[in-house]
Amino acid sequence: MTLGNARKTTLEDLARLAGVSVSTVSRALNDQPLISSRTKQRIWALAHEHDYPFRMSMPAAPIGSEGSIVVVTPHAHGRPLPLSHPFFLELLASIGEAARARGCDFTVSHVSPGSYEDLVIASTTSRATGAIFLGQGELHEAFNRLADSNHPFVVWGAELPGQRYRSIGSDNLFGGRRATSHLLRLGRQRIAFVGGTDPEAEQRRRGYVQALEEAGVDVDPRLMVTVEFELDHADAAVSHMIEDGIVFDGIVASSDLLALGAIQALKRAGLETPRDVAVVGYDDMLLSRLSTPKLTTIRQDTQLAGRRLVSSVFDSRPRMAVDRLPTELVIRESCGG
Repeated sequence: MTLGNARKTTLEDLARLAGVSVSTVSRALNDQPLISSRTKQRIWALAHEHDYPFRMSMPAAPIGSEGSIVVVTPHAHGRPLPLSHPFFLELLASIGEAARARGCDFTVSHVSPGSYEDLVIASTTSRATGAIFLGQGELHEAFNRLADSNHPFVVWGAELPGQRYRSIGSDNLFGGRRATSHLLRLGRQRIAFVGGTDPEAEQRRRGYVQALEEAGVDVDPRLMVTVEFELDHADAAVSHMIEDGIVFDGIVASSDLLALGAIQALKRAGLETPRDVAVVGYDDMLLSRLSTPKLTTIRQDTQLAGRRLVSSVFDSRPRMAVDRLPTELVIRESCGG
């Protein structure tokens, strides 16, 4: 059943479409706890689909604000991206600062999408003006489908082939190449890569491989270690490399947190950073400036990222536009030069 364009959608229309009472629709739209989450999601999706005029009956955000934004963390490898990750916390803070400067509100959704249907729910079942997704996970094609809808959204993530949605992120390929080239210039020849399988980490891994190939250094698969997100996982992976007798004198990590985990493993094994093994991270989060030794890293400008993500929600430019933020090599103590 569809509604014509001659008149505005009413509560009664939504009640007929959903097969519920008008009072149930009203309570669902006002997010009252008496209505189940499933019913709320179905009614909000119908309301968006049929252009129900939300602002005629309720505010979409605090009175006087430009709008509101919902921040969503998709699934990666079967689980939500950890909001406790220091980089995501810093990025979330930057989004909040940018939203406040813009005069709009923001919330963090409890929904963690793992499918296209989940993305639709995350985009339509709130009163937000638009959505910011932190990471792509394995949902690249699902985001492409969502781009065909009229729901404003932007993704913090990598630029991928065939992309039709708007994303903002750093130049991961260049960042990975730059980190590796720096260690090569310092004379390191056995450089390991420690990183995940998410799109951004994979591009940083490709940059690492490119730098080695350009320098004429053999790419040793034993030096490429796959770990996801957690400091302890990096610690364990590097410990296993040491126990297996794999020789290396440098590490490029796909995040600062993984770099700090690697340094932790080196210390426990009696190896000194940077004398024995030089380490470069990626992100330039606060912890990298406070660690011992202070961490050399590829800086991502989270303040700029927050401003770009927030403005993108309200931007009339095509949503498939890709915005690559510049990266900067920040040299500190962990690489020795």
